[in-house]
Amino acid sequence: MRSEYPISRGRPRAIESRRTITLILLGAFALSLLGIDWSEGVFRPRGVSAIGETLGAFIRPDLSPDLLRTAAAAAWQTAVYAVAGLTVALLIGIPLGVVASGTIARSRLGAVTQIGAARAVLAFFRAIHELVWALLLVAAIGLSPMAAVLALGIPYGGILGRIYSELLQDVPQAPLDALRRSGASEWRVFLFGRLPMALPDMVSYTFYRLECGIRSAAVLGWVGLGGLGFQVQIALEDLAYSRVWTFLWALVVMVVLVDLWSSQVRRRLAP
Repeated sequence: MRSEYPISRGRPRAIESRRTITLILLGAFALSLLGIDWSEGVFRPRGVSAIGETLGAFIRPDLSPDLLRTAAAAAWQTAVYAVAGLTVALLIGIPLGVVASGTIARSRLGAVTQIGAARAVLAFFRAIHELVWALLLVAAIGLSPMAAVLALGIPYGGILGRIYSELLQDVPQAPLDALRRSGASEWRVFLFGRLPMALPDMVSYTFYRLECGIRSAAVLGWVGLGGLGFQVQIALEDLAYSRVWTFLWALVVMVVLVDLWSSQVRRRLAP
């Protein structure tokens, strides 16, 4: 006898699958807790008081004129590193992303070859964290701004290229087929069809990466490359939490400004 509700047959499997995944995740979480040595305690001596001092400094940062000038200079250096690094990332990510999408290949074999080679290069670039790139580049060329820019540009280029390739592949196919039927070459289909449809999402993700670049540029200060991270490191060594939060609030302001800028650009690109 046929079921009266044939569509519901797949639901128990889906539910079982979700339950299985949930149980696996809960089991992994429990194992991770068991792997921690709890005998040493959660907080170090004076840890609770240090948390209190940090939270107090959160609402009472040091706003002295000299420190604000130092924070402004460090924020500018961090922003320069982030923008220059993102520029290098775009120079890497755009061409490799287009090739990795396989949208301009003339044959199926060429597409497979191009996609494989480009994605392998992109995977290599993004597999190594920007902090590791910074350590390698500092060892090679010294404490130079170029080391910071390349340390951001190389892995971010791999990330951008990967995302760009997927965005270019995921555009609706109907408008592209209409262009092909009108006699347009694959390059024209790409320039006048695929790229304009993918551009808003590409721009949006690029701005998100700029926010990430600002944070990463700050972290590079721990390698000695200057910027907000370097100032935070010095303040932490002096246990001057009010100075720490002055620099951290400067970082927050920078990220908020980039987010506002991103929103304005996205509104203009929206159809």
